[in-house]
Amino acid sequence: MGDVEIRRSRKRTRTVRAYREGDKTIVLMPAHLSRPEEERHVRSLIERLERREKRVRPSDDELLDRAAALSREWLEGRAVPASVRWVSNQNSRWGSCTSAEGSIRLSDRLKGMPEWVVDYVLLHELAHLIEANHSSRFWALIEAFPQTERAKGFLEGVSWQRR
Repeated sequence: MGDVEIRRSRKRTRTVRAYREGDKTIVLMPAHLSRPEEERHVRSLIERLERREKRVRPSDDELLDRAAALSREWLEGRAVPASVRWVSNQNSRWGSCTSAEGSIRLSDRLKGMPEWVVDYVLLHELAHLIEANHSSRFWALIEAFPQTERAKGFLEGVSWQRR
């Protein structure tokens, strides 16, 4: 089950919620719940998170295939990464790219997020294989992706929530 942190609140009256924070699972619940209720909720919420992550989080090989498809669709196939993989050591970035090597790394904090958010981050890093900085030429590469503003807002909201 991994590392689980239970956060009880007197303000929370009925709802229970769980989310991942790095390798840790945070469970929010009302303070009045009994230990057996807590254990039941924790098991259920973790199972639900794991099912969602399996659905949403592709393997590294699938990420490479997805990158190729995004490059073809939005970048005329000009971005060809040598590797794309999930990493767990990016706590302040959603993704990174080493253009000289053609390697892209996506933060495993993206797991469980909507597919269009992961696609945006992957497309963002692919664009860095063509344009290394955040110049107007860089932003022009990804402006056609219809979910750009929505994904940026989603990620900004997630980042703000974790402060």
